[in-house]
Amino acid sequence: MQTTLIFGIHPVLAALRKAPESVLEAWVLEGREDSRMSEVLSLLREAGIKPQKAPRKTLDQMTDGEIHQGIVIKAREQPAKNETDLVNFIRSLDHPPFIIILDDVTDPRNLGAAFRAADAAGCDCLVAPRDKSAGLTGVVRKTACGAAESVPFFQVSNLARALDALKKENVWVVGTSDHAEKLIYETDLTGPLALVMGAEGKGLRRLTIDSCDLLVKLPMKGRVSSLNVSVAAGICLFEALRQRDGLGRSASSSASSSAAASASA
Repeated sequence: MQTTLIFGIHPVLAALRKAPESVLEAWVLEGREDSRMSEVLSLLREAGIKPQKAPRKTLDQMTDGEIHQGIVIKAREQPAKNETDLVNFIRSLDHPPFIIILDDVTDPRNLGAAFRAADAAGCDCLVAPRDKSAGLTGVVRKTACGAAESVPFFQVSNLARALDALKKENVWVVGTSDHAEKLIYETDLTGPLALVMGAEGKGLRRLTIDSCDLLVKLPMKGRVSSLNVSVAAGICLFEALRQRDGLGRSASSSASSSAAASASA
């Protein structure tokens, strides 16, 4: 049985709400008694877990000095989901899929921030290669603030093959690249969509680019050549959300109507 350490208020609360049966042990900072910790302790009691009191030094050592907010739990790791699981998941949806895919993103904080953006934008899942990519670590979960527990995560052994499988399910695979000719704002993102983001600087790998249906870019007006992947992901995901939910249409229509009325007057 593989286990993982989860720390931080939001990730621990998310784990206890989603899969309390997976929690095996818990450690709480000595002397911490406040409303936020009270909720954690209440859920631990419901899960039948009696937390151990521990000094800050012990918790710091357990988390390699990361910010733990006075709570650490040990939980069973869920089996990694693969390409077959991804296809079955897509087929189970009752709406057009909305997926974010990260290619060669190795920084755990970038992965955690991408989880957070994916959750906020309403993505159905996040996909990444199993190799040469950050995994679902405690740092990722802490950075994600609970989103790593709410957004399904699929780790695939061959990303190009996974993209081809998605295309067979009629998912439009859109990659981001500084060398693309088309802006993301000029692209229809309303249907079944997989948005593929590469690591900062390196971008998408050649094989990944070849597997995309279309490449798009963000307009860059300053001196920097690229954005942090989690920042770029947030911008792209929310442009897709804007289109998919029809956000801004009524406002623009109202503005047009007002302008027309003024012109008539």
